[in-house]
Amino acid sequence: MKLLPQTLLLLWTATVMAVDPYEQAPIFYSKSQPDDSARKLENLLRNGKAKVDRSDAWTVLRDLMRHFNIPEESQVMVFSKTSKQNDRIHPQTPRVVYFGDEAYLGYCLGGSIEVATIDPRLGPIFYLLDPEVPVTQPLHFERDQSCLSCHGGVFSPGVPGVLVRSVFPGPEGRPIMSQGSTVVDSTTPFESRWGGWYVTGRHGDALHRGNVTAVELPDNSCDLPVDKGANLTNLNALFNTSPYPRATSDIVALMVLEHQTGVQNVLTKANHSALRAMHMQISLQRELGEPVQTEPVGTARRIIDHSTEDVLDALLFKDEALLPEGGIEGDGAFEAAFARRERHSRDGRSLRDFQLHTRLFKYRCSYMIHSQTFAHLEPSLKKTVLDRLALVLEERDSSDRYAYLGESERRHIRALIGDLLPPD
Repeated sequence: MKLLPQTLLLLWTATVMAVDPYEQAPIFYSKSQPDDSARKLENLLRNGKAKVDRSDAWTVLRDLMRHFNIPEESQVMVFSKTSKQNDRIHPQTPRVVYFGDEAYLGYCLGGSIEVATIDPRLGPIFYLLDPEVPVTQPLHFERDQSCLSCHGGVFSPGVPGVLVRSVFPGPEGRPIMSQGSTVVDSTTPFESRWGGWYVTGRHGDALHRGNVTAVELPDNSCDLPVDKGANLTNLNALFNTSPYPRATSDIVALMVLEHQTGVQNVLTKANHSALRAMHMQISLQRELGEPVQTEPVGTARRIIDHSTEDVLDALLFKDEALLPEGGIEGDGAFEAAFARRERHSRDGRSLRDFQLHTRLFKYRCSYMIHSQTFAHLEPSLKKTVLDRLALVLEERDSSDRYAYLGESERRHIRALIGDLLPPD
């Protein structure tokens, strides 16, 4: 006897709730072989088609940055114990993080190199690499599923995610759990950012949580002297920076990292939702003996429409938090390195052009629209996103959801991403 659609849907939902959805069909995150830059690099290394200087951990890290197209100027530092290698992290020995468009590297002095590279379908894949293995042995990216306890759990949006958290760090860097934490993206207010991180750069009279530690008080509140962490241009007075390539943790790099991780997570979640919705639709149609439709209908259509709104909100910086009065200023090195990866329009404009006075970028359409994850979105989802985006940019969208985008800005965005949009 065939089960009714409602019964099938309830059984499917119960199964998904019992196990993380990304471990179910059709994603099978942990069982799937990734197609990401870490696996590709390991194959090149094994075949002698790529080399890594293994003199010490720093040379390994620098060559990994080169292979993954990560600029050294992206360096940011976190001293809260919010990583797998917590025993090595301290306000005097922060963890250093570097990032590019499709890869992230973390390193704690004397420890393993943490690697997250993006598989367009699965999302971030997490690895540990021991930089001290004998040169007679090949470097190996060891997939580390334990990272999912944070990067695929309560702090991520139901999918494997890359995260920037702001906490209230105690004197040793341990988060004061009673004060909670914030997963930061472009919408997070300035004053709530960077708890447990070092921050260098100018930001006027506004205050953030970076560069200082907190003391828990008897009434379960805490004292975080945020005024002492403001407007630092280097970190030499806070700890010994000499082991690190740079004495900075640039404010602009931090804000770009937060934006990028937030958009990456939205794209991953939307893609997984669309893939599951289409998988369920086709499974139900086959079970009921109905014609299989490759275009979304019914529930799948609603899921994809909802996911489209999430993607557009992230790409178009909806509800972006205002920068402090007077804007922000980094040391310029990261901005120059970031700009080297620009795609320009005919008149020299780019989605990577910074504004830094009231908002992060001049044009409020994320450069992540050119990411591999976006390029490989589930086809119906990608089409729906681009169709809706075209309406928004042509001011033919019936809602006022993106009314904050002026006509000139929309015109420039159209010029920058015109090759992606559907033909008129």
